[in-house]
Amino acid sequence: MRVYLGSDHAGFELKVHLASHLAKQGYEVADVGPHAFDPDDDYPAFCLHTGARVVADPGSLGVVIGGSGNGEQIAANKVAGVRAALAWSIDTAQLGREHNDANVVAVGARQHTLDEATAIVEAFLTTSFSGNPRHARRIDQVTAYEQSRELPELP
Repeated sequence: MRVYLGSDHAGFELKVHLASHLAKQGYEVADVGPHAFDPDDDYPAFCLHTGARVVADPGSLGVVIGGSGNGEQIAANKVAGVRAALAWSIDTAQLGREHNDANVVAVGARQHTLDEATAIVEAFLTTSFSGNPRHARRIDQVTAYEQSRELPELP
């Protein structure tokens, strides 16, 4: 499986670690950047490009990394077709895949040790969408809004 990685300065060290670690695990890693540490860089370009590459490459997944993961998740979710989940535990990473068929995970490098963050990303990458009809129905509703920009009827 191809995994796209994007970060900012706060996530740079974790991104470099994950690129090496995941390659050793057999993943095809694509480093979207940054490719050098720059304490003044901004996350949006890296996260938007990571999301766009995931959407253009069916079956791939993405990881966006910053200090908290919040801004990175928000930026990635602006790309049509991205379902980015902010994961702060193994459980939230797994639920993002199982219930939301998330194709990008956002992780806060300043919130976890390297080992904790690695375990969160591994949980995300190794968990599949459950296929449960109620979850699929909800994903379809979000996708329909994303495409039409028409709000659904309230129940």
